[in-house]
Amino acid sequence: MPRILVIDDDIAISELVAVNLEMAGYDVSRATDGVKGQALALQLIPDLIMLDLMLPKVDGFTVCQRLRRDERTADIPVLMLTALSQTQDKVEGFNAGADDYLTKPFEVEEMLARVRALLRRTDRIPQAAKHTEILNFGPLTLVPERLEAIWFDHTVKLTHLEFELLHCLLQRHGQTVSPSEILKEVWGYDPDDDIETIRVHVRHLRTKLEPDPRRPQYIKTVYGAGYCLELPTTAATADEGDEVPSAN
Repeated sequence: MPRILVIDDDIAISELVAVNLEMAGYDVSRATDGVKGQALALQLIPDLIMLDLMLPKVDGFTVCQRLRRDERTADIPVLMLTALSQTQDKVEGFNAGADDYLTKPFEVEEMLARVRALLRRTDRIPQAAKHTEILNFGPLTLVPERLEAIWFDHTVKLTHLEFELLHCLLQRHGQTVSPSEILKEVWGYDPDDDIETIRVHVRHLRTKLEPDPRRPQYIKTVYGAGYCLELPTTAATADEGDEVPSAN
C-alpha cells in the first residue's frame, strides 16, 4: 500500500484529502507545519508527499528545497497543494523541486488522478529500458536505474521529471513534440492550457545539457509547435570549441 504524507495546516483540507486518499487505498500520514512535515518525511520515507506552500514555521518552498537536498528524500515525488495560482508561484514551486502543482480549490477526482500519475511515473522509471524504446543516440545515453544521462562522456544527474522529459524527446529526436503530447506522456494526465510547467523543466534540462542555455543547440523551441531534441549522430561531431556543462 503506497504511503502518502500530507503536510497542510488547513485542518479541513487535510482531512478531506486524507479521507479520500484512504478510501482510494493509500496509507496516509499528516503534519500541520513545515518542521513536523520535514521530520515525518525523513522518518517515514513516504511514496509521495502532498505539500502546502503557506505553512507555519517553515514554508513549503523551503521544505521542498530541503527534501531535495537530502539524499534520503531527494527522489520522493512532491505534489504541491496551494491557493497561490499565479504563474510565478508555480514557477517557484517547480524551481524548489516540486513534481506537480494543484491549485485550491480542486476536485477530488483531479487530485486522485495527479496522485496516481505521480506514483505510476516514479514506479515505471526503472522499467524505461524496454527493447522497443530508444535509450541512446549520438552523445546521449539514458540510464534509468540511476536517473542519469551520459552526455558527451559526462554523467549528469536528473530528477524524475527531467529524466521523463528527456526520454520523451529522445523517443522522437529530430521531431517536434507538442506541449499536449509532453504533458500527457510525462505528467500522465490530460493536457491543459498551462505550459509553464514544461517551460520550467526545459530550462532546467538546458542548464544541465547546453553549453549556453540561453542559446540552445540541442533542446530547441519550435515556436507555436513545441520542442525538438536535435542531436549529432556521434559525440565527435560536436563543435570543437563547444564546452559541455560539467557533471552534476
